[in-house]
Amino acid sequence: MTSFFHRLTARDRTRRANRQLGGVLAFVAGAVNAGGFLAVQRYTSHMTGVVSSIADDVVLGHASLAMAGLSALLAFVGGAATTAVLINWARRRKMQGEFALSLMIEALLLLVFGLLGANLELFIDVFVPSTVLLLCFIMGLQNAIVTKISRAEIRTTHMTGVITDLGIEIGRLVYWNRTERVNAEHFVRADRDKLKIHGAILAIFFMGALVGAVAFKRAGFTATVPIAALLMALAAPPLWRDLRTLNR
Repeated sequence: MTSFFHRLTARDRTRRANRQLGGVLAFVAGAVNAGGFLAVQRYTSHMTGVVSSIADDVVLGHASLAMAGLSALLAFVGGAATTAVLINWARRRKMQGEFALSLMIEALLLLVFGLLGANLELFIDVFVPSTVLLLCFIMGLQNAIVTKISRAEIRTTHMTGVITDLGIEIGRLVYWNRTERVNAEHFVRADRDKLKIHGAILAIFFMGALVGAVAFKRAGFTATVPIAALLMALAAPPLWRDLRTLNR
């Protein structure tokens, strides 16, 4: 099991490892999105909606809501930027855990999210905005990890692009080529590999959302603990190797 986790976050990448890691993180993103909505009544990875709501609030004169939306957007961008900095920093030092650093930070922040959520009822005016920003940061952090690893082939925190690509390939699949009149250059053929990976990511995200919603409904914010533990298990092997190398 340890070797499997290490392969998912190792510095030397394979396409299979990229897709397996994408599946795991899609599950995590679905769980966090669904659980986060139950906690703060907002989906925190959907930046398209956030940008649109900022524009609406500006036009309607809701300055405080517009600022809240802008803060969420900046938190997401900050998370993605943090991942880029960490990966490039680790890459220059030839660390095994160049991708694991961000995963470990995400795991720790999820535990902070659980701690904040446990105190929402005590100081709701303070903790709800903080929790929203924290979740946006986490989603930006995670989405950038898989984007960097897979070179933008896989997204895990929002499904708009995944569903769009899936729809395009389905359209190609059902297209009727009149072969007697179409040469090879204009022959329409679906990319079945894309159909498979995008369909799998969508299904795994949905399963994660179901599990996350049920877990948060029944266990509350302690549901973040197994999610954080999973991410730590992914991140620990390469980081442990880096620590051993450093100590030598």
